[in-house]
Order: sequence, then structure tokens, then C-alpha cells
Amino acid sequence: MISTIAAETTTSNSSGGGAVFQLVFFGAIFAGMYFLLLRPQRKRMKETQSLQSSLAENDEVILNSGIYGFITMIEGDIVWLDIADGHGTERIEIRVSRGSVARKTQPAETK
Repeated sequence: MISTIAAETTTSNSSGGGAVFQLVFFGAIFAGMYFLLLRPQRKRMKETQSLQSSLAENDEVILNSGIYGFITMIEGDIVWLDIADGHGTERIEIRVSRGSVARKTQPAETK
């Protein structure tokens, strides 16, 4: 009977330590996920929102699809993009979503 009580006491002490270890382990996993996944994603979202709010006419931009162009007009969430160099009298403009702008570029120097 004494050995049974001693075994129960030992089991209850070791399971309490296991629960603390599990909490620490899951806390470490959550912290790792935060620093490896969530924090960089939030940073990218802030940078994208900053870029989209700073768009202005005559900025040269690159779209997510790789198309280069100059912004000619902004209407809310729609951006009008001039994608041709003006060959002849025709201008080629496309209408794209503001969210499709990947980044701004420096205008290429004409020679």
C-alpha cells in the first residue's frame, strides 16, 4: 500500500512538470511562428499600403505582371497607365487596379 501511494505521488509530480513543459513548448512554437511568418507579412502589408497611397500622376511604375508604364490619372482604386512611348499620334493606356502596382521606378533617361 505504501508503494502504491509513493507511485501515485511520483506520477502526479511528473505529470505536473510535463504540463509546464507543454505550455513552454507551445509558447515557443507560437513565438517562432510570430517572428517567422506573421511579423514579416504585416511589414510587407504596411509597405504595400504606403506605396499605394503614395502613387501620383506621372510616376513610372511596374505592375505585378511586369508591365512598365506612367500613371496618367488616378480615379479612386483605378489607375490609368500609359504603356506606349507615343509612336505616332496614338497613346496606349490601360486601366488597372491600384493593388496591381508592384513598385515605383526611376524614369529611364532618353537618349
